[in-house]
Amino acid sequence: MFGDVLIRRNTTMAATTRLEVFVKPVSGATSVLVCPLRMRSARGGWIVGRVETGTFVAVPPVAVRAIELLSEGRTVDAVRAMLLAEGQDVDVATFVTTLLGLGFLSQVDGRAIVLPPPLRPTLPWLRARHVRWLLHPAAAWATAGIVVAGIVAVLADRSLFPGYRDLIWSDSGGAVMLGNTAIAWAIIAMHELAHLATARAADVPGRMSLSTRLHFLAAQTDVTGVWTEPRRTRLTVYLAGAAVNLSIAAIAILTLAVAQPTGLTERLLAATVLLSLIPIPFECLVFMRTDAYFVLQDLTGCTNLYADGTAYFRYTTARLWRRLRRVHHSPAADPSRRLPAHERRAVRAYALVLVIGTAICLTVAASTVLPAALLLLVRAVETLVADTSTGADLFDAVAVIAVLGGFHLLWARTWWQRHGHRVRRTRNVTTTPTEEGPLKERG
Repeated sequence: MFGDVLIRRNTTMAATTRLEVFVKPVSGATSVLVCPLRMRSARGGWIVGRVETGTFVAVPPVAVRAIELLSEGRTVDAVRAMLLAEGQDVDVATFVTTLLGLGFLSQVDGRAIVLPPPLRPTLPWLRARHVRWLLHPAAAWATAGIVVAGIVAVLADRSLFPGYRDLIWSDSGGAVMLGNTAIAWAIIAMHELAHLATARAADVPGRMSLSTRLHFLAAQTDVTGVWTEPRRTRLTVYLAGAAVNLSIAAIAILTLAVAQPTGLTERLLAATVLLSLIPIPFECLVFMRTDAYFVLQDLTGCTNLYADGTAYFRYTTARLWRRLRRVHHSPAADPSRRLPAHERRAVRAYALVLVIGTAICLTVAASTVLPAALLLLVRAVETLVADTSTGADLFDAVAVIAVLGGFHLLWARTWWQRHGHRVRRTRNVTTTPTEEGPLKERG
């Protein structure tokens, strides 16, 4: 279980895209009212979208120019004429239809358009003015100072360095499991709140939810709206969660060093240090869409590193399979060819990281994590049904079942919410014999 930001997949707006969403055809005399949009340049193109709905697209510069002209109340023909005069031949009518499909227009020819409702943010009462200070450089320097102070304290007293034994702070296994779970969830909540608050500081609504990353259960905060913010703001939002984890660990270390508590308080603080640091390596698994993944995507200038890397891997796998089968028909086009050169290089390298990382992660899960969890659950059930179990044994067994069983049930429910529609669609596909011979699929 760890926390993540979420940037929902963006799309590339092509001039040939046509979405039939308006009863009256768009004509040369059509004029529109464009919704308030946020934009930023991005290596030869632009990112454009609505923060309220989290809909963003990557477009060429001519699309931004067309939106500017349409926003001034000009008709489709007038906009096309002006773009032609500037050396750009654009099918403005089709472009307007595409804007309609994206929910970027509020009126067409004076007729109001029913727009997708804004997504309800988490903690809607939290306003940008409340947390604007989080984006000030002083906040970053203060956080760095706390973390450095914690590192200095550990270097001065090596006994403060956390070890796995710090997680076993009680003789009761059940108390340890329940207590560590509560601490971990509290840290995850603060991790996600950091993403939410820094995004809200940029006046971007964020939405917390649960999701899955391979076999992991992940808390995530949708901060798609930061796409149009300056890079420093984007990176601050992406790294805010990890900064909170490091700060919690540093504060706990400094408390141990200065206050020198004893007993249960000391042991719980030591456990908090380790529970704060454990998620950090998971955030660096960039073959999943973790916090570090979005930092990598931003620094490489890619618009959708994960999806493009996956598409390139499928292409190379299909090409290799054709060679092994000695199939000579022309292969499908390389999907990375349509990308700019800097993105193409990054995507091809990332595809290798994606495959190797995913394979290793799933292998470890199948060979170690899952068998260990099943063994603990089986032993817990055996303890519950055994006549010789003591009260302490029963408490430990119930704790194991509650934590591990609850975790896996929550993971399954979250996975189904995310992927269940695909499973249902697959199950609804039936095969029926026809007079034409072969079986045909029918949805």
